[in-house]
Amino acid sequence: MADEEDKESKTEDPSEKKIRDAIDKGNVPFSREAPIFASVLAILVYLVFFMPSGVDDLSRTLGDVFQHADELPLANGRDALALFRQLAMAVGAFLLPALALMIGFGVAAAVLQNVPQPVVERIRPKLSHISLAKGFKRTFGSQGLVEFGKSLAKVLVTGIAVAIVMRSDFFAALDGLHTEPGAILTVMASDTRQVLTVILIITALIAVADIFWQRYHWFTELKMTKQEVKDEFKQTDGDPLVKSRQRSLQRDRARRRMMDEVSRSTLVVANPTHFAVALRYVREEGGAPVVVAKGQDLIALRIREIAEKNGIPVFEDPPLARSMFAQVSIDSFIPPIFYQAVAELVQKVFAADAAHRQPQP
Repeated sequence: MADEEDKESKTEDPSEKKIRDAIDKGNVPFSREAPIFASVLAILVYLVFFMPSGVDDLSRTLGDVFQHADELPLANGRDALALFRQLAMAVGAFLLPALALMIGFGVAAAVLQNVPQPVVERIRPKLSHISLAKGFKRTFGSQGLVEFGKSLAKVLVTGIAVAIVMRSDFFAALDGLHTEPGAILTVMASDTRQVLTVILIITALIAVADIFWQRYHWFTELKMTKQEVKDEFKQTDGDPLVKSRQRSLQRDRARRRMMDEVSRSTLVVANPTHFAVALRYVREEGGAPVVVAKGQDLIALRIREIAEKNGIPVFEDPPLARSMFAQVSIDSFIPPIFYQAVAELVQKVFAADAAHRQPQP
């Protein structure tokens, strides 16, 4: 009952993260009917293109053995082993193309559904695999019923196809028992081709339907509840409280870097306690003066304190300080509108510095 309620609450489509996590864990939609269809197709290809020549070679070998059975050397075990090796090689050459085709077609059917990738999660032991409750759910759940329906349909179709073919070729098959070995194989191959053609068509229909069903079922199983979507959003984009804390730390680090730049400034414009803007201007560096730090209230007082501690001139000009604080960002050149006012202050700084450097008489 709880599982049904849980499924009913999963109304949201799975997110890209959940789909990606499921694929990384090996949880991908996979149809077992596609490899079965590929195997049937491989057998049919073998019967049409490879078996006729294989039947001729195998019939020739068996004919030589049966026709000259009295002439075969079977004096000891070595002779018997040689005869067995000859027959085994003939049978192996007859069946090897079929085996190679089935393996190749089966692997291709699996690879075309999903790109193969190593997944440790698939081979990790899980208690759910030996749980009776989980096993009962897998067997008698929707997926189990679908698998049972597919198996029943395949058995019925195969039985009907074999019955129809054998009914029409029943007497031809009996007549083939009294002919040469090659003729028997030819009759069997003809009947088998007819049966496999019917089975191939039905299997193809079942495989196509199963591929769509598996993908739909896989997508449905990955659906999320509204709470899961919220939790994933918090994990992906961060909890609002955590993000607020991170922004606070980033502001603190930026403020500390800004305060470190005050000691490298040329002058500070203040108002006189509410605003403070630290400017740096060096002729050799070129360009207009740069705002290296600015602040309001407590930060403004801290900027003034650092400037005075490092012997940096502080000019009290409330309109200029307030305007630059509002219009110029940190690490930016001042706009032309402030050139004249700032140039006068810079000139005073350079003049005071030059007077300080002159030797006293």
